[in-house]
Amino acid sequence: MATTRILLGIICLVTIGSSYERNGNLLKYWAGHLYTDRIKRIMSGPIQKKYKKLIPIAQAELWVREETGKNDGKRIEEYQAVAGLKKGDPYCAAFISWVFKQAGYSVPRTGWSPSLFPVAKLVKAAAPGNVFGIYFPALKRVAHCGFVEGVNGDWITTIEGNTNIPGSREGDGVYRRLRHKKSIYRYSEWRSKP
Repeated sequence: MATTRILLGIICLVTIGSSYERNGNLLKYWAGHLYTDRIKRIMSGPIQKKYKKLIPIAQAELWVREETGKNDGKRIEEYQAVAGLKKGDPYCAAFISWVFKQAGYSVPRTGWSPSLFPVAKLVKAAAPGNVFGIYFPALKRVAHCGFVEGVNGDWITTIEGNTNIPGSREGDGVYRRLRHKKSIYRYSEWRSKP
């Protein structure tokens, strides 16, 4: 009986959410309150000290989506501004820079993903809080990046900006992804002192 009530409750929430999604007013209001509460809850927990705030800040951004699918929207433009980018520019590296800024770090500040992997910052193994980069042979460079959230054997849980459910480098928001370690080209460690 309890399972049925929970299932019906979820169906109702999905139905209400999808009916307001076109207009967006109620959904944005509701999501805004959830977002604020989530940040407060995450940032007050013990995980913030372990990962120097980076992972909780990135996790709090997981529901950010572009406004029209053209690398735009209030929060997306905040990411871009930290890196000196303009509205419409790709923002995976800018997302990294924004999270570091929120955590009190002065670097990195870039919108160019290859610049997140200088030799002095490279590390061999993935760890939570590292930046990862994916190499695109057609572009002959690292062309997408994000945060390592966790490591489980050969699989890396990530948090990435400018991606989507299939894992594109030109997506529509901030997502959690599961990537095989063989798909990742480089890791870098930027957490020295904030």
